[in-house]
Amino acid sequence: MSNYLFSIVLTIHVLVGLGIIALVLMQHGKGADAGAAFGSGASGSVFGSSGSANFLSRTTGILAAVFFLTSLGLSYLGNGKAVKPSSVMQDAAVIAPAPNGEVGAAGDSKAQSIPK
Repeated sequence: MSNYLFSIVLTIHVLVGLGIIALVLMQHGKGADAGAAFGSGASGSVFGSSGSANFLSRTTGILAAVFFLTSLGLSYLGNGKAVKPSSVMQDAAVIAPAPNGEVGAAGDSKAQSIPK
């Protein structure tokens, strides 16, 4: 059940992230309204006289909140899938000094590996 719920929340998370990307790319920059004032384009003709700033910024804010909540949900659901901690050095070979007291390099034939 938890694995199924994790998949659903992850799917929602990815879709909301893609929606945020699309909404941010659709928004006008700060200089776009100044260009429209001099007649270079019709500013906000699709979303009314106030422009698209209110609609797009509110929708982006709502999607950002949903993205934040799904992030928290994924961290909570993924917490139960903890893997047994292990060390990188766990399987490392231990190099013992040569029996006659000479110091050898790790690849030297005089150095011996001690089995675990």
